[in-house]
Amino acid sequence: MEPWRQCALWLISCRVLPPHHRVTWPSARVFDLAQTLRDGVLLCQLLNNLRPQTVNLKEINLRPQMSQFLCLKNIRTFLSACCEVFGMKKSELFEAFDLFDVRDFVFQTFEGLLTFWGINLGSSAFSENGVDDEEDLYDCVYDDDDGGEVYEDLMKTEAGAPPKQAETDIRSCCLAEIRQTEEKYTETLESIEKVKSRLQRRMTFTVHKSLLQEVQNSITHQSSSNLHQIFIDYKERLLIYGKYCSHVETAIACLDGICKDKEDVRQKLEVCSKRANNGKFTLRDLLVVPMQRVLKYHLLLQELVKHTNDSTDKSNLRKALDAMKDLAQYVNEVKRDNETLREIAQYQKSIENLNQPLSNYGRPKGDGEVRVASVDKRAKQDRHIFLFDAAVIVCKRRGDVYEMKEVIDLQNFKITNNPTSDKEYRKWSYGFYLTHNQGQSGFEFFFKTKELKKKWLEQFGMAISNIRPENGNSNFHEFRMHTFDRITPCSTCKMLLRGIFNQGYQCCKCGEGAHKECLSRVALCGKPSTSEPFKKSSLPKMLAIRNYHGIPIPMCGPALNITQGDIIELIRADLHSTWWQVRILTTREVGFFPSDAVKPCPCVSVNSINRFRLEAEAELVNRKNSTYLVRHRGHDSNEYAISIKFNNDVKHIKILARDSYFQIAENRRFRSILELIEYYKHHSLKEGFRTLDTTLQFAYRDPENGGSREYPSSSSSPYVIGVAIARYDFCSRDTRELSLQEGDMVKIYTKSGANGWWRGEVNGRVSAWCCCVSYSVVC
Repeated sequence: MEPWRQCALWLISCRVLPPHHRVTWPSARVFDLAQTLRDGVLLCQLLNNLRPQTVNLKEINLRPQMSQFLCLKNIRTFLSACCEVFGMKKSELFEAFDLFDVRDFVFQTFEGLLTFWGINLGSSAFSENGVDDEEDLYDCVYDDDDGGEVYEDLMKTEAGAPPKQAETDIRSCCLAEIRQTEEKYTETLESIEKVKSRLQRRMTFTVHKSLLQEVQNSITHQSSSNLHQIFIDYKERLLIYGKYCSHVETAIACLDGICKDKEDVRQKLEVCSKRANNGKFTLRDLLVVPMQRVLKYHLLLQELVKHTNDSTDKSNLRKALDAMKDLAQYVNEVKRDNETLREIAQYQKSIENLNQPLSNYGRPKGDGEVRVASVDKRAKQDRHIFLFDAAVIVCKRRGDVYEMKEVIDLQNFKITNNPTSDKEYRKWSYGFYLTHNQGQSGFEFFFKTKELKKKWLEQFGMAISNIRPENGNSNFHEFRMHTFDRITPCSTCKMLLRGIFNQGYQCCKCGEGAHKECLSRVALCGKPSTSEPFKKSSLPKMLAIRNYHGIPIPMCGPALNITQGDIIELIRADLHSTWWQVRILTTREVGFFPSDAVKPCPCVSVNSINRFRLEAEAELVNRKNSTYLVRHRGHDSNEYAISIKFNNDVKHIKILARDSYFQIAENRRFRSILELIEYYKHHSLKEGFRTLDTTLQFAYRDPENGGSREYPSSSSSPYVIGVAIARYDFCSRDTRELSLQEGDMVKIYTKSGANGWWRGEVNGRVSAWCCCVSYSVVC
């Protein structure tokens, strides 16, 4: 057996890789194993499996796939531990860049570790209980559900197990669990109430004491008829947990440090623990319980909704469930943003000459080595770039330090693909342009491989989409990415803008805030721009969607007769008024008409539709025939199209939406776009287009070595454990997340992701998505 295959089997026996990982497939190569290990995460896990707590996994970066900086940091952590803990010599180790660039491999290092343990390569000295699913690879490294067992133990009632309930009593059991667990949690808080400050008591204990009283009263005396309203009312008061959960890891680290340095404090805490609960739980254990509790409310309500038959009660409880899901998502995003800020701080320390905080540029999208040429000079330079939502930080690497050379403001640039560069088939020949919007000097970026170019194109596209969203000027608003100082609800869906920085978008004219996915639905902006003088030529144009012939009569001025299809120009429009003053472009007549009789003129979207078509053609031109993608037709997010390469040409098919159904041919309708795509994967498009005799064979986002994923057997393909329906729109901020439209059907592959993020598939794309935006229909 080849050494690298023996190495892979040993990693499986060490419970680092799952038994059916792709490195075990007959078609696997040594490159596949190197790719699996190159981010350093699993190497650190290997050391912990050999000797527990060698590496603190909370101090490494667990998902650094698009960050060369973070991958190298993880690899160096592994190499340092090999020297310091396992006594290996530097001559027995590899260089961090050797693994990251797949220039060398780690066999010699592994042999040194094996020698330390007196194990032969291929030995089965370790437990054979491996990881069950490849998608759970990183979830087995660090379980974000820390403290779950402590929480469950604390929530147990002292009485023996109740007798088995009849099906009709399940709802009563759900209510009892809500009440009993709140009683136990409040009791746990009471045990530390006396040692808390007055502010802390008001923020936590007082809230839960009041909540418990209302829950008890509702269930005991009001048949839980107002239970839904209690949770809705307490949502805002429970938002304090966002701050708590984001700092709990820091608190635990601080506690560990104090106990390590001060023996008297450690002994005193042990005495307190024995006095409080016979030493069963330490203060360290109890610190994670509040985080567990606040993330359980939506699960308890979800179970109650499932077993409620009365339609009115069910509808009311769904509102409470939405409120608690929104709370859980907010808490998780605050925690995630704190982790992101810690990641940004690591970048900040390593980049010289920066004159402002990197967090001002938004969230990081990735970093790595590229070659950069300005369009006018054309000389390629080796550079390391850090990509954020709002900017590209171009640096020159000097060892482990980076010297900042230039900051490119993405607000002023657009991406232009350069497909001709892909045909050179040489390293550093795959590139695309960053073109200035006003024609000033631009840049061209070059990458080692075509696959790297594709990934960077996606990341740049996502960054520009975040800083300059396609619906940013919908309904005459001027939305900009914004950090809200206070917890703010979206003006459209009323759900919270989540996180602690750049939580959403704010209109610089009227001040409305919204999620990215809600921008197109924010009501008409009624305030004129203060950033530039009002110009007659810039009056917005609207399209009449129904006839109006003076009835009812406007009280503010003369009526203006309009006919469906007329293009009209707004003169005066108040957001809250039912009457607007307009001018018909063809006749120049001026008057008043009902504000609900028009919509934004679609003619402004023609250019964007053409742009979307051209972008799709650029992405598909170098793909094999029958490769397809599903895209927006333009800035109207409700219209979609399929672009497919056929006979070496790219064709575009509009997806029609009529009466809540989707179709591309008159004789066949589908309940969702996913259902439509699934059908035409197996049936020819000639049903609706006689000259288009092909199926949808290869999804655009699938690997290019065959278009769709190739597994050695059907048993290795993703297993669908359930299906979920998106309850509302969700727009991803990262290419590793799924964007969802309300009503989308998502295939669930795993529910074990951290912070409420599951893995699934929608519209042919597989990635992570937030379970709080959906409800499961099959499990």
